[in-house]
Amino acid sequence: MYAGLQELGVANGEDLKETLTNCTEPLKAIEQFQTENGVLLPSLQSALPFLDLHGTPRLEFHQSVFDELREKLLERVSAIALEGKVEERYKKLEDLLEKSFSLVKMPSIQPVVMCVMKHLPKVPEKKLKLVMADKDLYKACAVEVKRQIWQDNQALFGDEVSPLLKQYILEKENVLFSSDISVLHNFFSPSPKTRRQGEVVQKLTQMIGKNVKLYDMVLQFLRTLFLRTRNIHYCTLRAELLMSLHDLEISEICTVDPCHKFTWCLDACIREKFVDNKRARELQGFLDGVKKGQEQVLGDLSMILCDPFAINTLALSTIRHMQDLVGQDTLPRESPDMLLLLRMLSLGQGAWDMIDSQVFKEPKMEVELITRFLPMLMSFVVDDQTFNVDQKLPSEEKGPIPYPSTIPEAFTKFLQENRIACEIGLYYILHITKQRNKNAFLKLLPALVETFSDLAFGDIFLHLLTGNLTLLGEEFALEDFCTSLFDNFFLTACSKKENVHRHVLRLLLHLHHKVAPAKLESLQKALEPTKQSGEAVKELYNQLTEKLELRKPSPAEVTETPSMELPLPTVPTPASR
Repeated sequence: MYAGLQELGVANGEDLKETLTNCTEPLKAIEQFQTENGVLLPSLQSALPFLDLHGTPRLEFHQSVFDELREKLLERVSAIALEGKVEERYKKLEDLLEKSFSLVKMPSIQPVVMCVMKHLPKVPEKKLKLVMADKDLYKACAVEVKRQIWQDNQALFGDEVSPLLKQYILEKENVLFSSDISVLHNFFSPSPKTRRQGEVVQKLTQMIGKNVKLYDMVLQFLRTLFLRTRNIHYCTLRAELLMSLHDLEISEICTVDPCHKFTWCLDACIREKFVDNKRARELQGFLDGVKKGQEQVLGDLSMILCDPFAINTLALSTIRHMQDLVGQDTLPRESPDMLLLLRMLSLGQGAWDMIDSQVFKEPKMEVELITRFLPMLMSFVVDDQTFNVDQKLPSEEKGPIPYPSTIPEAFTKFLQENRIACEIGLYYILHITKQRNKNAFLKLLPALVETFSDLAFGDIFLHLLTGNLTLLGEEFALEDFCTSLFDNFFLTACSKKENVHRHVLRLLLHLHHKVAPAKLESLQKALEPTKQSGEAVKELYNQLTEKLELRKPSPAEVTETPSMELPLPTVPTPASR
């Protein structure tokens, strides 16, 4: 409580104890101690007895004076930090720190010492080490001081950042497994600016401030974790952090990050959920502008393009562009915009391999993707349009035309062997589901059982698919539809992949009232958790069971049918005469 006062020659509690222990007249000793160590204002001597008459303790008076002086001193320190020439102001603060630092452990004075350090761009190394060595002091110091400690202590900075990164990933996963299933409000609904206001991004932005070294450390943490876990949410954080610093106009960092302008342009596309012609040209200019000797920038660019929000925008733009090409009778190979979208998708999907191998080259585009796969998807669009027109024609002279239900073998093979084709194929299936195109959905669904790296069983695709399936709610009453969707797709992976199990249960919790009772009963049995199942699966299953129990009709009360035969009253026999 009195730490450091002795070093400044100020009497403390120990001095008072010493005085009272060695004196003959304690009251006189206390009076002398008060006179020597009280507030040294002559006018105060007559005022203090007046306070005594009002029953105000001296401690209360001195405390209020102390608090007032401390506030004035804090204001003065903040003012000094802004006054006069840079060298002069920092010299004053350094002198003040030198005089006051011995009191840093004294709770009442500590805020002043911390305020002085906060306004110093470079706190003396010796004092930083003393702060770092004391947990309570380290906790109490301002983030401006902590930055100076962190920039030379990567391990300590890592300890501070690690819980935030875990929290960020957990928040993303919670959204993907949210109990709310909707086609309108999904994982990709929040705007980039809204996402950047999240707690973790804001905290990291504050921790970094304008310190390029700390920014580079965070990027290195994100690269390392992305490599270790393959979790693409770290790529989202990479982009969000840069754009958060951009929002605050931290030019010290934005001007030195070579990805800044590219990310800024891509951020605008993500906001619109579409890459228009003008921005496509800008993005291409940035990619083509990577100079020889600076190829390492491609690693960071690929990580930014691997962000699920970027992939979502590029894939949606590809599907939309493909539909435009159908209308224009143009092949994908003849469209520079389509080729750029594929180039960026390829760069994003190859991020992990590039950073892992440290070979910074753009992945080679597979010609068949452009010459065979995309034209095949376009033929599906044409098939649908033709079928819809046929359905509207008068049918007096012709029988009903069946929907083309066979999948080209090449389509299934592309989804299994080509990552970009698989990504585009999945987004095409999401597109037809959103259009309520049941025929096209059931036709292509079997191709999803086996895809490149099991992308069709990834959380993002299943999150979007379950949302879009709510538009086909009425189809869940049909046995054929449920068999194709559940038995032939979802249940093929449930036992091996817990995330699939969770997504199926989420879907049924939302649409169970649409499913035929017999089918629902068999699904309930098939989805029963095993001993190895996690708590999340068990919790969802219990919720589903409770809902289904509530839906069961209550057994009719069995009441005994009252007998219609009424007993006849006994009539006495008349006496014989």
